[in-house]
Amino acid sequence: MPLNYHHLRYFWAVAHEGNLTRTAQHLNLSQSALSVQIKQLEERLGHTLFERRGRQMHLTEAGRIALDHADAIFATGQELVATLTGTVQSRKALRVGALATLSRNFQIGFLRPMLSRMDVEVILRSGGPTELLEGLGTLNLDLVLMNRPPPDDSLTPYETHQVGEQEVSIVGTPERLAPDRPIRDLLKEQPFILPTTDSSVRTAFDAMASRMSVRPQIAAEVDDMAMMRLLAREDIGLALVAPIVVKDELNTGRLKEAKEHPRIKETFYAITLRRRFPNAVVQDLLERNAGSELLS
Repeated sequence: MPLNYHHLRYFWAVAHEGNLTRTAQHLNLSQSALSVQIKQLEERLGHTLFERRGRQMHLTEAGRIALDHADAIFATGQELVATLTGTVQSRKALRVGALATLSRNFQIGFLRPMLSRMDVEVILRSGGPTELLEGLGTLNLDLVLMNRPPPDDSLTPYETHQVGEQEVSIVGTPERLAPDRPIRDLLKEQPFILPTTDSSVRTAFDAMASRMSVRPQIAAEVDDMAMMRLLAREDIGLALVAPIVVKDELNTGRLKEAKEHPRIKETFYAITLRRRFPNAVVQDLLERNAGSELLS
């Protein structure tokens, strides 16, 4: 039996509105008639497309996939009306959430395989870990980038992919940093710009300072890599960062890197949700980044 595109159009309208009653009013239909149309589409596809939460209609995983296809179908229809010359290639959506504090250089490096593809539209959102993981759980995001794994919760089927790792360095302006000085001397002599205490990098740094019986002066504690980069450039102190965060400044000589590394690593993760219908674009992206020189 062929797909009934009237049913698909009604589903598409409800999915974007998120409310059955308002959609029925906009379409000049009764709510029961609209519900019947949606039900018939679900029977044709063999999957439930919505789940009700109070008055709102939330997409299931199958519903999110159906909406992606419906968006492409109706966008193509609009383009057909607008022009009869040439062909239009439908674009697949890749919805990525990234921790607001995550290095922009890392994000670009990870997404680079998709940014040049004409058949993929990358939608990038930033936020806190709770917000991003909720977006993943509701299928509003396909993938989340973080520098820490999500909480170990057997009720939530997260899949955690390690996509990069880099040793953290001590960097500073040429006026402040003597690259050949041992780390212990730098800890004693210079103020430091550090990640906040909830960071695994900060935990490792504090342990290192304790082993050396040194209490370093803390110039600033920040949870934003862009701010840490700016403070280092402004010569507020020495910064504890992955070189990818300040690679432009290192290349131009505006910042220098200590030759002795603190032997602390920052790990980068791509978090996905275990899905019955995996997003092929996400799978392709993860494969392209597997074993790549992402952080070089």
